Amino acid sequence: MPGYPLLETLGVKPHLLVLNKMDLADLTEKQKILQHLEREGLKNVIFTNCVKDENIKQVVPVVTELIGNSYRYNRGENMEFCIMVIGVPNVGKSSLINSLRRQHLKKGKATRVGGEPGITRAVMSRIQVSEQPLMFLLDTPGVLAPRIESVETGLKLALCGTVLDHLVGEETLADYLLYTLNRHQLFGYVQRYGLGEACDDVASVLKRVAIKLRKTQKVKVLTGTGNVNIIQPNYSAAARDFLRTFRSGLLGPVMLDRDILQGLPTADPSQALGPGDA
Repeated sequence: MPGYPLLETLGVKPHLLVLNKMDLADLTEKQKILQHLEREGLKNVIFTNCVKDENIKQVVPVVTELIGNSYRYNRGENMEFCIMVIGVPNVGKSSLINSLRRQHLKKGKATRVGGEPGITRAVMSRIQVSEQPLMFLLDTPGVLAPRIESVETGLKLALCGTVLDHLVGEETLADYLLYTLNRHQLFGYVQRYGLGEACDDVASVLKRVAIKLRKTQKVKVLTGTGNVNIIQPNYSAAARDFLRTFRSGLLGPVMLDRDILQGLPTADPSQALGPGDA
């Protein structure tokens, strides 16, 4: 969720907020998420997973309805829509376009995708994603608001891969990830790496991760009695694996913005939406 106020910053109306990578998020509080977004003025929301094309078929009909109901829409006979896809880096904008083409045109990739920010470097030519209605999308480079409201928001964005890891520091990100997982009592990392128990010390965790992954190296240390070979864990390699495992969903579903939902009334379980609904 970090970064969605970008829509308001750019003054885009009408707009549809697509929350991608729903398979990685903890959607047990999905109704509260929708409630919070509606309070922020965002009523048109779809959760998607472009890897499995989940909920993708909802996008074109909703966009068509939004445009048709907009006072800006010129209701001529030739209906041709050109939509711009905007968002923070590495949230799946290019994957969304490719997924729409698979669903509506039965065609393959039209734009490059990657696991790190910066793959899309310029606004691309119009890419057709639908025949009826005739709809084209413009893929754009990821953009962030010029000012991030807090350090913690910046760390959340970095954990989601919106900036290159080395700009923040892999071990710093791993430390914040460990803090977040422990804070929300999400201990999937303990079983994943065979740690035995949860731990708050990132150095200890990364050391054990490195040893488990055999990411160690022999280092000569000069002592009073001469050179001694010791085994030194590769903390950077361990941190990279920890982050990669989290981003792949192998530590379980996580919602970094859970604190934002505190104080909202709990939805009636009979009215709650499931992970595949929107």
